[in-house]
Amino acid sequence: MIGGSLGGMQALQWAIDYPKHLRHCVVIAAAPKLTAQNIAFNEVARQAILSDPEFHAGHYYQHDAIPRRGLMLARMLGHITYLSDVAMRKKFGRELREDQINFGFDVEFQVESYLRHQGSSFVDRFDANTYLLMTKALDYFDPASEHDNKLSAALTKVLAKFLVISFTSDWRFSPARSREIVKALLYNKKEVSYAEIKAHEGHDAFLMPIPHYIQIFKTYMQQIEIPE
Repeated sequence: MIGGSLGGMQALQWAIDYPKHLRHCVVIAAAPKLTAQNIAFNEVARQAILSDPEFHAGHYYQHDAIPRRGLMLARMLGHITYLSDVAMRKKFGRELREDQINFGFDVEFQVESYLRHQGSSFVDRFDANTYLLMTKALDYFDPASEHDNKLSAALTKVLAKFLVISFTSDWRFSPARSREIVKALLYNKKEVSYAEIKAHEGHDAFLMPIPHYIQIFKTYMQQIEIPE
C-alpha cells in the first residue's frame, strides 16, 4: 500500500486495520495526526465554502449552482500551505504583472495571478462537499486516540514492512511528524526504512520528480518480492 499526504495516512490506517493483508506500506509526506495549526487551516477553508451563498447547505446541485467563490478561496489557502516560502520566492518573488503598482485590489503581483488561476481551475474539477469531507477526514485521523494516545500501541499489531519518506521544506507535514511514525514502529521492533529528502517545494514535493526521491522509491520497490 502506497500513499502520500492523506493517502499516506490511509495506508498507515490500513496497515493497522488489516495487518495480514499488507506486506509493505509506503507512507509519504504524512503524519500520525494533524497539528492544531493544520486543523485551523482546514477550518478556514471549510468556512470559505460554507459561507458561500451558492452552497445551499450542501445541496447546490439541486439549485443548479456551485459554491465557486468559496471553493476557489479554499483552494487558494490550501495551495499556499502546500508550498514553501523558498519555492514561492524562487517562483514569483515580488514580480509585478505590469511592471508597475496600480494601487488597486485587482491582480498586480504574479503570485496573486497564480493563486487565482489555481483557485478558478480547481473549481472546475473538484466537488465542494468532497473537499469538506476530505478535510474532516484529515482532522479526525488519529490512530493513537484509541490507545491512550500512544502511537506505538496503535502500531503493535502491524506486520507490514515500512518505507517512510518526508521532505525537508514540508512545513505542513514536517519531517518531525514522519519521524514520530518511524520511532513508534522501531519501538515495536518493526522493519522500517526512513528517508528525508532535501527539497525546496514544500508539501508539494511528494508530487515532484525529484531524482533522489525517485531513486529511493524505485530501490525500495525493486526489493519487493511478488509472491507466486
